[in-house]
This record gives sequence, C-alpha cells and structure tokens, in this order.
Amino acid sequence: GGGGAVGGAGWRLPGRVLELVFSYLELRELRSCALVCRLWHHVLHGDENSEVWRSLAARSLAEEALRTDILCNVPTYRGKVRAFQHAFSTNDCSRNVYIKKNGFTLHRNPIAQSTDGARTKIGFSEGRHAWEVWWEGPLGTVAVIGIATKRAPMQCQGYVALLGSDDQSWGWNLVDNNLLHNGEVNGSFPQCNNAPKYQIGERIRVILDMEDKTLAFERGYEFLGVAFRGLPKACLYPAVSAVYGNTEVTLVYLGKPLDG
Repeated sequence: GGGGAVGGAGWRLPGRVLELVFSYLELRELRSCALVCRLWHHVLHGDENSEVWRSLAARSLAEEALRTDILCNVPTYRGKVRAFQHAFSTNDCSRNVYIKKNGFTLHRNPIAQSTDGARTKIGFSEGRHAWEVWWEGPLGTVAVIGIATKRAPMQCQGYVALLGSDDQSWGWNLVDNNLLHNGEVNGSFPQCNNAPKYQIGERIRVILDMEDKTLAFERGYEFLGVAFRGLPKACLYPAVSAVYGNTEVTLVYLGKPLDG
C-alpha cells in the first residue's frame, strides 16, 4: 500500500538528504530508522561524527559536558550520546546526592553519619564494557568504585564501604586499596607492594566482562589486573559510594574495551 511507496521513495534519497532529515530525530526514532534498510543503517552508523550525531549530542548533552574535558576519552559524537545514556541515574541514588548539570558528576551533600551511593541508568548482563571514574574532591575515609545489582542499597548509616557491604555489590576502596564483597575484605588490590595511593582527579578505568564474569581495573594506561571473578549471571550496574561532604565523583561510559 501507501507505506510501501513511501519506503521505496525513501530508498533513493541521497545520503546527504537522509542525514539532514535524521538530524532532527531523537535517539528512539533513529534506532527504528537504522532497521529500515542497509542504506539508512549505513548513513546512521557509517560515521559516528556525522551531523546526525553532532546534532543529537548538542540537543541531549549539557553544553558543559561538550565544552570541558569530561568526555575527552570519548572521541565521537555518537560515543558522547551513548555515554550520557549510561551516566549516573538522577533517581537511582541516595537522597543525599544529586547529579550536577553536566549530567556526569555526582555531588554528595554534607550529611553527617551517612554513606551515599549511585548507580548508572543502564546495567549489563552480557558483553564487555568499560567506563572511567574519578574523584574530584576528597575521598574521606571510604571511597568505593565498582558494580552493584539493582537490589544493592545506595544509602546507609555511618561511614562504611557501602559498595561491597552485601552479596549484591562488589567494590574497590580507593582509600585503603581493599576489595570488598559480601561485607568482607577480599584482599588488597592491586596485588603489588607499595601500590601508589589514589590521587584526586586520576581516572580509573573499570572493565566488566560479562562473558568471563570478571571485573578489572586500569590506572593511567596500566592494567592493574582482575579484581573479581565468578560474577553472577545478573544485570550489573556501574556504581560508586562516598562519605565525604561536598565531594564529587564523575563516571563516563566508554563502550567496549579496547584490548591490548
């Protein structure tokens, strides 16, 4: 019928025209367009810096996120859009934190005797994923990065290692270099003598492999090793927990890890 005729005409639209039309659409609509035919798919996915993705990034990301170096390790506009989709959730977090206007940075309010965490908007049950996390303020006594299921609590009393406090989360405390799961210390990490202390602003890369069921960390470009093995077949979310008043933590999803 009529729909087929429209599809047929659409087929022959030049890529430049398609790109112009696509640059007015939202992500959900673009996903549908990518399924129409090979040409449409190629126009959307052939160039991750095309006008389509640049336009979508400009509309969906805060100007600050695009202007500063927050996303400096995410080279393409499509990657930046993806990073924002995977950023901290504004509602799946402790009531004592908020996500700043840039969309990627968590701010912990100065609340006494509370440990506060946040999860990202999207969790992973398959594939390999990398993201980077860095503290932009003091660590305090406990500053934990890692992963959590949807069931893990994101707030508790006192100053504790919330991430890793039960069987629903796994964490690395950057203050004392301990690995934490199920309320127990799983040894220190990285496993070397005199591991350097975490420096504020230093980006830690987290690598989750849902095929091998492992969680690993990198600092700078040094692979620190696998921290946790035998992760469950569940949906796991990047997460952090913090105790220091007015401290800030930024998390940026990078996509599939580059091997090597």
